[in-house]
Parts: sequence; structure tokens; C-alpha cells
Amino acid sequence: MGIIEFVLAGLGVGIAIGMTGVGGGSLMTPLLIMGFGLPPSTAIGTDLLYAACTKSFGAFLHGRARSVHWPTVGLMAMGSVPASLGMIAWLHTNGITPWVEHLMTITLCIAIFATAVVSLLRTRLMGNRSIGAEAVATAPIDGPARAVITVVAGLALGALVTLSSVGAGVLGTTLLLLLYPRLSMFRVVGTDISHAVPLTLVAGLGHVELGSAELATLGFLLIGSLPGIYIGTQLALRVRDQLLRGLVAILLLAAGGGMLWHTLSAFGLVA
Repeated sequence: MGIIEFVLAGLGVGIAIGMTGVGGGSLMTPLLIMGFGLPPSTAIGTDLLYAACTKSFGAFLHGRARSVHWPTVGLMAMGSVPASLGMIAWLHTNGITPWVEHLMTITLCIAIFATAVVSLLRTRLMGNRSIGAEAVATAPIDGPARAVITVVAGLALGALVTLSSVGAGVLGTTLLLLLYPRLSMFRVVGTDISHAVPLTLVAGLGHVELGSAELATLGFLLIGSLPGIYIGTQLALRVRDQLLRGLVAILLLAAGGGMLWHTLSAFGLVA
């Protein structure tokens, strides 16, 4: 595969991200594995750095707009960053063996299908939240209990994202919707993106240290994805929301189905 193919892949995924808001891990990682033949560990490591780069700009914009709930970012990071470091240490101890590659592929499949289901249900979870103002809702869990659950949720996300590169976007947003119903949707998105930056950066750098990331490939993907995200955002303004939700489901189910077939083939269960 040449440079042009990687740039075009970045462009396509960037457009999808801009249109649907689906995290790059759900689309980019399967594409790198099935389309470009990268080992799962290398595809995951490269995509984690890709996510750190693309989300950093979004976090900057949300921070400037004061749409980030920083205490929640801190609580989630208290769980996710140590979990990511622990997972990297575990991978370093065991090495990137064939069975670890299989574990990553299986985890990726599960995470993609979970993301597809959550994407379909997320509209109901959003309820009547306004975009800019604080939502009027009753928090089912409050006080110290919610803080502890937030840290535990970050812990689970940290392990999942480091092992599969999926979860920091749709799954993270959904957890925040459930735990913080008083936050406006705009602040939920800003908080989730801001939390994803340190998580994906730590996990991505950990994969670099393991040798399971391709920096040259990352650069080519970013060349295409950054304008792609802008194009996708402009297209999303002209497409009905219901159609976008359907597109999200189709993309995720296609990616998950492809990865499932790839996994079954790796185990010799299908031809």
C-alpha cells in the first residue's frame, strides 16, 4: 500500500467522523487491519495516536468555549490513565504474542458491536437536553458515590481503549450522559473529548514503546483526516439526523461484522 492509499483512508474516516461523530477507533482500526494488513496491535497503537492528535484540537476548542467540566475529566482520568499504564505494563510483560493479538481482535469486535448498540440508544439517553444550557434533570447518583463510580468507569475505559482503541468516544459519552444528567450535551461532548486526549496519548505512547505503532502511517492518515473531518462536518449540516443515525449503525455493524469474520478466519473457523 502506498502513501496515497493511507491519505485517502484518512480522508474517508475523517469524513465519517465529521458526519456521524463516531470515534475513529471503531472505523480506522478495522480498516488498518482488514484493508492494509497491519497486525491488530500495530493498528491499535497507530489509531490511539491518531485519536490523540485529532481530539487535541477538539479539546482546545471546547476548552476555549468553557464547555469542559474539568472536575469530571480529572475523576475519569484518575481511573483511565493508571488502567492504561497497567495494561501497557501487562503487554510489555507478556509481549505481543499471537494469542495477545487474538485477544486484541476479540476485544475490538466486542467494543465495536457495543458501540453500535449504544449509538442506537444514545438519542433516548439524551432526552430533552439542550445544546448550550445546563439540562434540568435529577441525578440518580450524587455525591461521593458518583465520584467513585466515575473513577471506576474511567478504569474500565482505560483498559478497553488501550487494548482495542475503541470506547473513548461513544461509550465515554454515554457514561457521562448516565452519570451527569444535569450537564448540557455540549459540555458532555467537551468533557468526553478532553478526557480522551490524555488517555489515548498515554496508551498510544505506550504502544510506541512496545513497538506496536507506525508513526509514518500516522502522518499520512492525519494528512487526509483533518480536511476530511471538516468536509464531514459541513455535510452533516445538510443531512437529516435520522439518516445520520442509520449511517452510524451501518458503518459500525459493517466494521464489526468484518472484524468478526477476520477473527473467525484467524482461528480457522471459516475459510
